[in-house]
Amino acid sequence: MTSKQKDILLIVDDEPDMLPLLKRTISAEMDWEIFTALSAKEALSILDHRTVHVILLDIKMPEMDGLEFLSLLKEKAESPAVVMMTAYGVIELAVEAIRKGAYDFLTKPLDDTRLILTLQKAMEYHRLFHKNQDLQRQIRKQNRFQDMVGLSEAMQGVFETIRTVAETDVTVLITGESGTGKKLVARAIHQGSKRKEKNFVPVNCPALPEHILETELFGYAKGAFTDAKQDKQGLFQEAQGGTIFLDEIGDLPITLQTKLLRVLQEKEIKPVGSPKSLKVDVRVLASTNRDLKKKMAQGEFREDLFYRLNVISLHLPPLRERPEDIPLLAAHFLKKYAAEYRKKGLKAGPGLMEELARMEWPGNVRELENAIRRTVILSRGPVITASDLGSKEGDKDLLPPTNQDLSYREAKKTVLDTFNRQYLSNLLALHQGNVTHAAKKCGLERQAFQQLLRRYGIKSEDYRPST
Repeated sequence: MTSKQKDILLIVDDEPDMLPLLKRTISAEMDWEIFTALSAKEALSILDHRTVHVILLDIKMPEMDGLEFLSLLKEKAESPAVVMMTAYGVIELAVEAIRKGAYDFLTKPLDDTRLILTLQKAMEYHRLFHKNQDLQRQIRKQNRFQDMVGLSEAMQGVFETIRTVAETDVTVLITGESGTGKKLVARAIHQGSKRKEKNFVPVNCPALPEHILETELFGYAKGAFTDAKQDKQGLFQEAQGGTIFLDEIGDLPITLQTKLLRVLQEKEIKPVGSPKSLKVDVRVLASTNRDLKKKMAQGEFREDLFYRLNVISLHLPPLRERPEDIPLLAAHFLKKYAAEYRKKGLKAGPGLMEELARMEWPGNVRELENAIRRTVILSRGPVITASDLGSKEGDKDLLPPTNQDLSYREAKKTVLDTFNRQYLSNLLALHQGNVTHAAKKCGLERQAFQQLLRRYGIKSEDYRPST
């Protein structure tokens, strides 16, 4: 059995008396392996042969000062966390050090308690930073499943089932709460199948009234109704040779359930108003967030259709049952939206992943994704922290502290701009990009709400669900 690797600290200071003093102070509190160097050159030599997690670095040194050394460190692939120290308590130096990538800044003479606490936090930051890098490497291994990521046992089981059923042509019923990623699973099954070169046609069953949904699914013949000027193909014909995905099948009206059953049994459809049936070669995937057995007991869902659909059942667990996947998902969405909104280099700061893992996500992956997207859009610095998350519901934490250096008019404009952007973004996220519902919720006419979105450069489509 191997022992746990020790945390490693390197102290760099050109004052010979400081090194043993600092080493004794830190060793008395922390069981770390500690190295010392009298110059940046000596420190670089140590780094060539040793892995170091945190560096306590003096700014004022001959030949190469601490700021120059810090710049060299940040060019390394896996750079240590750096805490700067100086006898010159000048705020400009602190700002410059932080800007160049230092974790924190201490002023001599050092306070022992603050020194230990700062180094502990720097060591924890180093662990989290490299843990996030490991998560990114894990994400790249999951590309086969598009936007689905997960290292939990539950999700690994889902991925294995996808691999198995994708190679067959059986009907699959995908179950799970809203926002768990049922459409992504269906698309992954299609992409892994022999039908992947043909169309994948998703159908949102509750989105259309019954009479419109019927014509959308099965098409219609010329003259079937007043406006039927010519034959129109339905979505089953569009999916010929490929896959049709019936999303939220539990909301399908009984009359359409009967017609769908015929498609599954006979492999043929009958367009509205047509005397002829047409053969179709389509794989059917379906999903639901409803309890279909309960709906069957209530006479709201056909039992024979259920068993036709439920050849293979694939259940997606809610996010609360796989909290270990939350940091992985958050890192994935952070990378995705940082690239989309041209904020490359945006990183998760200390405490962010822990806070996300503690939060409740009743809307599951979709809600987490929208929260990360909103936070990326509103971010102003290179690092996102837990405090940047704000309120998921959009009903608090809307106003930033005013800047007392601004005039009243400028400060008021800054606060109002921030309020409007964050309020509108939160509202759209809450209503999944539905402008009509968002406008109604906040008491504005739809046109006025759209004018506000244009004024602040907010696009409703950015908040529509992708899972």
